[in-house]
Amino acid sequence: MTTVELSNVSRWYGNVVAVNDITMTLGPGVTGLLGPNGAGKTTLLHMMAGFLPPSRGEVRVAGAPAWRNPSVYRILGLVSEREAVHGFLTAWEFVLANAKLHRLPNPEAAARRALGLVEMTGAQDRRIDQYSKGMRQRTRVAAALVHDPEVLVLDEPFNGMDPRQRLQMMDLLHQLGDAGRTILFSSHILEEVEQVSGTVQVIVAGRLAASGDYRSIRRMMTHRPHVFSVHSSDDRRLAVALMGQASVTGVELSGAGLTVQAGDYGTFTRTLPKVALAEGIRVRRVLPSDESLESVFSYLVAS
Repeated sequence: MTTVELSNVSRWYGNVVAVNDITMTLGPGVTGLLGPNGAGKTTLLHMMAGFLPPSRGEVRVAGAPAWRNPSVYRILGLVSEREAVHGFLTAWEFVLANAKLHRLPNPEAAARRALGLVEMTGAQDRRIDQYSKGMRQRTRVAAALVHDPEVLVLDEPFNGMDPRQRLQMMDLLHQLGDAGRTILFSSHILEEVEQVSGTVQVIVAGRLAASGDYRSIRRMMTHRPHVFSVHSSDDRRLAVALMGQASVTGVELSGAGLTVQAGDYGTFTRTLPKVALAEGIRVRRVLPSDESLESVFSYLVAS
């Protein structure tokens, strides 16, 4: 199992602290890295890829230090946010060159496989400067995948892609994660992270604000009331009964059912069926309505 480990990692530029005392471990699967602009996401990814040394702490990939360790690129693929593709090359030439730099035994076969993964085979003989931004991005992903890395680090990988290309890339990341690859990608679009991975690392002002499954993170935010959408056979009577429960802090009745605010997620989900049974009411639907990644992210950034 290939892991990326950060131990008390900080990085500063003069008096500016970009990353502040972050400890995390990434294992197989897909993890989303979230944070506002300027939060330190790119700095963190560059340290994982060995581009930057930490000012303090340690970054290890598969047990080895990332900094000043060229051998790490045998198992790591990187797509940086900034484009670095020579426009006079074709996609085939660019990906093949990367395969040869990795000294792969059959670079041609590796380049064909990588271009096929990102659906660029049909356009592989065109110059890169004739591509759309989404096509250039997919070419860069192919180059990062050409040596079949165990760890893949992607900084804003969906930039410039149209909806169909984004769906194809999301599916590819799912497949690679399910196959045991360790994948970390940053994005400023919450929907992308929510669709690709339920596991997140949230960076706010250089610090690790939350880590893990975002639904679990939300349920641990006890200072924020949990909001549920409830529909039953008698919403009005259920509303009256719930208002007497200690775990319920607010109830709103509308034509769509009940909106219930609860102070504790677990207590409410255990209380609701008991109250409904005692009142002879059938509960038809219970949905947490603020467990989206957007809610979690907005709560963390605002706190």
